[in-house]
Amino acid sequence: MLGAGVVGVATAYYLARAGHRVTVIDRQPEAGRETSFANGGQISASHAEPWANPSTPLMALKWLGRSDAPLLFRLRADPAQWAWTLRFLINCAPGRTRVNTDRALRIALYSRAALAELRDETSIDYDHLSRGILNFYRDEREFEQAVTRAEWLTRQGCDSRGLDASACVALEPALAGAEELLAGGIHYPGDESGDAFKFTQRLAHICAGLGVEFRFGTAIGRLHEQGGRIAGVETGKGMISADSYILALGSYSPLLVKPLGIKLPVYPTKGYSVTLPVESPAKAPQFSLTDEGRKLVYTCLGDRLRVAGTAEFAGYDTSITDSRVRSILTSALKLFPGCGDPAKAEFWAGLRSMTPDGVPVIGITKYSNLILNTGHGTLGWTMACGSGRIVADILSRRDPGIDLNGLGIERFG
Repeated sequence: MLGAGVVGVATAYYLARAGHRVTVIDRQPEAGRETSFANGGQISASHAEPWANPSTPLMALKWLGRSDAPLLFRLRADPAQWAWTLRFLINCAPGRTRVNTDRALRIALYSRAALAELRDETSIDYDHLSRGILNFYRDEREFEQAVTRAEWLTRQGCDSRGLDASACVALEPALAGAEELLAGGIHYPGDESGDAFKFTQRLAHICAGLGVEFRFGTAIGRLHEQGGRIAGVETGKGMISADSYILALGSYSPLLVKPLGIKLPVYPTKGYSVTLPVESPAKAPQFSLTDEGRKLVYTCLGDRLRVAGTAEFAGYDTSITDSRVRSILTSALKLFPGCGDPAKAEFWAGLRSMTPDGVPVIGITKYSNLILNTGHGTLGWTMACGSGRIVADILSRRDPGIDLNGLGIERFG
């Protein structure tokens, strides 16, 4: 197993449960130290519609020149970025969006159920809340369009409930100060929230108890091919060989398979988060919230408020742009004034592994013992358990119990 983020560790868990001997390799000193470290915390099947949808190109143009834009393209002399962007625009067509949403929702619902089962099996605690997610809207037209999408999601198995502004405040009193700004909201009661980092760390401990070996602080160099199969992985601590190799390295996955002739259209998308210690619980949200107009999510993780969002296409740069995190913090304090001391806020940026169609890549490659589990974008936490279970079933030659059509790398030709 290559990668010890939430996806990699969840995969290791299901592999170990299936009776496989598992070794996990990661360059970090412990599990969950990259993209899983400080994400938005939502288990959100309701957010299955990808960024590649008909409204995105117009929004991107509208946000041009804004340093705090929810979606920001920093164009570079990078052929991979240009090729990815072209495919992204093709997938913004309405027909493609519906197909891709259906595929992503299929995994998200499957994974949401798998997480609930895992929690029952292990009694793992990660500051989770099972109250659902409330998406709220400030624009009347956007709200009406969202209601239509929610009705479709409900028919697909993701229950929803439309609310007017007063009902939003009745459900989440912390929104009282913004009631006059709200056009309405949609509550998805089946969605959840929780600390992905805490989950990853504690599940890694459970995995170790099942016999999983973790090799942290081990840089991954390259994969070696021999006779149409992967023969070993070269690391900073020597060659490691196994019967099968599972790639769950997020944004770094395409760099590892490119020398093997595998063109994996995954590109890094930087997201930001702000974590604010909650000093006045009555002024902080009790539900996980999504501000659809600003593309921000708000989640209380124990005694911390996590605010996360934005998508910035800037290659593998993980530096923090002060104006972007300050804008996120300002939005939080305007919505929930007095909930915490801004001087104690912690800022973070991480890379999400995004495919141009918004659907992860899960399945066997042209090398029969190399399996991909990457490209989950903003839904890595949402899809981690389902993706891990699918990979374990593939490797165990069992029926995954979910339609895998459209999830593999072959869809990209």
